[in-house]
Amino acid sequence: MNDQEFFFLQKLVESPSPSGFEQPAQRVLRSELEPFVDELKTDIVGNLIARIEGQGPDPMRVMLAAHCDEIGFMIHHIDEQGFLSFSSIGGVDAHLVPGQRVRIQGAKGPVLGVVGKKPIHQIEPGDRDKVVKIKEQFIDIGCESAEEATSHVAVGDAVTFAVGMERLLGDRVASRAMDDKVGAFIMAQVMKAVRKRGGARSHLFGVSTVQEEIGLRGGTTSAYDIRPDVGIVVEVGFATDYPGMNPKDIGEFKLGGGPIIARGANINPALFELLVDTARQHRIPVQILAAPRATGTDANPIQLNRGGVAAALVKVPLRYMHTPVETLSLSDVESCIRLLTEVVLRLESRQQLIPV
Repeated sequence: MNDQEFFFLQKLVESPSPSGFEQPAQRVLRSELEPFVDELKTDIVGNLIARIEGQGPDPMRVMLAAHCDEIGFMIHHIDEQGFLSFSSIGGVDAHLVPGQRVRIQGAKGPVLGVVGKKPIHQIEPGDRDKVVKIKEQFIDIGCESAEEATSHVAVGDAVTFAVGMERLLGDRVASRAMDDKVGAFIMAQVMKAVRKRGGARSHLFGVSTVQEEIGLRGGTTSAYDIRPDVGIVVEVGFATDYPGMNPKDIGEFKLGGGPIIARGANINPALFELLVDTARQHRIPVQILAAPRATGTDANPIQLNRGGVAAALVKVPLRYMHTPVETLSLSDVESCIRLLTEVVLRLESRQQLIPV
């Protein structure tokens, strides 16, 4: 990954985009994709949809989708002293929140805050191991009154952890919101790669979906609008290569081991075989995930759209999901871009995807 690509990934990941507030991340993607696509639009829900015209006769409609929303918080009350009460957006672990720096997306600009925490010295011994519920936590932005606080923030403002992307040793990087802005990054890079290679036989739609974390909403509405024959979702998957994880629970998945390809009821078997065969031909390492039922990703509603869609799910292995330190390997990201680019270019006809 060159410096320009790294900067794009960093800018995208660090743009605040809790579910329902995805516009900053979508603006980054729009700016990056605009020179490479034939059409670019934002729908009424907020999905960003890019299209590259197909080059073949009777072209299929291929949808490459990743969600750009992240977990976060929302302000729901401001008390007389200017402290902010908040609710979670998506699956936030309450253990992680006390003592964190956060950033509120106020109308006048970002406002830094801290989630308060009583000193351990003043917590009763029997209460020290208890989780403080989100509804009992508060954000301190340094104000002394409700009047002062409301001049900077408002009820309904979105909040994210105030951390960005950092390099670890080797090719590892850590940040909040890798889930799933790394998928949106991959989608954009595949669109660019396909354009540089002259386009594909199929109409290619790259979609940055919204509100996945609260119910797969953007994937549902965008698939209905696009009417794809093929839908490939780019996500993150649970790595199991660190202490406390048991590979017997879901499988053995490691950072640097290549993209994770799901196999199961949510996945079209012919499309799965095409992914695996393409990886083999191009010597791209992959890992296989057994998915015996619905996957809990945008692949669910895409597969069940209208009369049915040939769906696939490709994941980047990720450690510490839904924390401020989600960690991945850049080599897996690059392998995923290569794999999906080659697969898109191999898609020829609807007939090749009918399970027989």
